[in-house]
Amino acid sequence: MACELITHGFTEDCQSSIGGIKALYFINSINVGIQPLANYGIQDFTDQLNTLTLTPAASTLFKYELKGANTFEQTITSSRENGTTFVEQTLTFSTKGLTAVQTKEMKLLAFGRPKVIIQTNSNKFLLAGLTNGMDVTTGVITVGTNFGDFSGYTMTLVGQEAIPANHLNVASPFGDTEIKVVTGASSIIDPN
Repeated sequence: MACELITHGFTEDCQSSIGGIKALYFINSINVGIQPLANYGIQDFTDQLNTLTLTPAASTLFKYELKGANTFEQTITSSRENGTTFVEQTLTFSTKGLTAVQTKEMKLLAFGRPKVIIQTNSNKFLLAGLTNGMDVTTGVITVGTNFGDFSGYTMTLVGQEAIPANHLNVASPFGDTEIKVVTGASSIIDPN
């Protein structure tokens, strides 16, 4: 394989960017068919997915609405000695409240290897764990100590992929401009 050459320069962006995560959409790994990896080529926008095929057609995405200190980070690791490069994707999120249903769902997250669509506060959508899924590495269930303390769940999921999380090439993958999450009866389980 020939080494890739960089193709773009960048100017300093305005200070209009915002950070953070607005929502997560979990997809059970068995419900995602074989996907084309985003093609990180030399043309603009070739690093995005235009289609996400779920199998069976009636697959479900599970939405987790978030507020507060939730993070998604990607670390690119290259080894000249081994001739390898991979990306470690780390997602940490907290949900408030303690219920039997939430405890069961956190347990099921730990047992599975889901793929995760991350909706940022700036309304960008990233797909983490596309090929290998995301593994729960730690999960903390806490009731706090004092009245004002956090009571809920904090989960950390880690995935390793050949390339960074794929951008979804739409303003919203679930609205009128669908990313073709499915061409059938897909559903989103919304907590509202």
